[in-house]
Amino acid sequence: MPPSVSVVIPAHNCARTLAACLDSVYAQTCRIHEVIVVDDGSTDRTAEVARGYPCTLIRGDGNRGVSAARNTGIAAASGDVLFFLDSDEALTPDSVANALEILAADPACGCVHGVIAPDPLFDDGPVEHYKVLHAHWWRAKGVGAVETAFFAQAAVPRRVFDHLGGFDERLRDSEDLEFSDRLAPHYRIVLTDRIVARHDEEHRIGPLLAETFRRALLLVPALRSARRGGRSNLTANTPASVATAALLLATLPFAFWYPLLPVAALLAFCAANAGLLGFVARHRGPWFVPFFVGVHLLTHTALLTGAALGAVRTPGGAPSRRTAPETEVGR
Repeated sequence: MPPSVSVVIPAHNCARTLAACLDSVYAQTCRIHEVIVVDDGSTDRTAEVARGYPCTLIRGDGNRGVSAARNTGIAAASGDVLFFLDSDEALTPDSVANALEILAADPACGCVHGVIAPDPLFDDGPVEHYKVLHAHWWRAKGVGAVETAFFAQAAVPRRVFDHLGGFDERLRDSEDLEFSDRLAPHYRIVLTDRIVARHDEEHRIGPLLAETFRRALLLVPALRSARRGGRSNLTANTPASVATAALLLATLPFAFWYPLLPVAALLAFCAANAGLLGFVARHRGPWFVPFFVGVHLLTHTALLTGAALGAVRTPGGAPSRRTAPETEVGR
């Protein structure tokens, strides 16, 4: 008899995307035992949208964050496998079935999670195209056994939570990394391209850069902590990409006297991202590449600025479990 599946969807002010998310769940090729939507203090029509579906709606006490919402869903779920899905994502029809197949074939696997599709859930313009293309690329490159789990679209056997406990409710960001620290020593983690979700990403450049900066504030202490623990996190940007971006920024003040310096640094940055830019050209067309490079440089600038400020604030320190950032630079 196949395991029963509880789909847990934490939801906060997601009226725009929740219907598409739920439609994708009810269109799965395998039977879903139950769908639980945890409304984490929404002030829009999120609850109203959820009530239009045969799901269980749990309304939380205020906006407590995604960790608390997922834990509420875990406590209410009765399935053998919990499939976590963010409310701004929509799964391909065979994603849950593929997750169950991978878990059944590997009893040591404690989490199987998927990739972001290269096209957004709703098309809101070129900044969003940049974000989903980059997100798809770095996750797809890491397919296989990994030491980091992301729970935007992930299946976890209930026994794992019985063993390790739930998500750290003090965390509103990067709860994935904290849980991965507890998960990886005991279970295999698998990243697969057989679980795919279209994501409604940020489509405005200002908020995108602000989010990158905020997540980078504790990047340096997070990397130190990971190395001390002997872990190697899945990461969004390679050291070569970050280093060449830093080189380009360093050469800009000398551009008037030595214009070839920033040009050479820009070419080095493009070379460091050659695989990514080739993927972008194939998927969106060569015309999109210059725009992609420009936004990629801006996000690297926000990343480097945040990381530098964070390093000054916490020299030699380890990141707090309250604020551990999403890792933005790779090995």
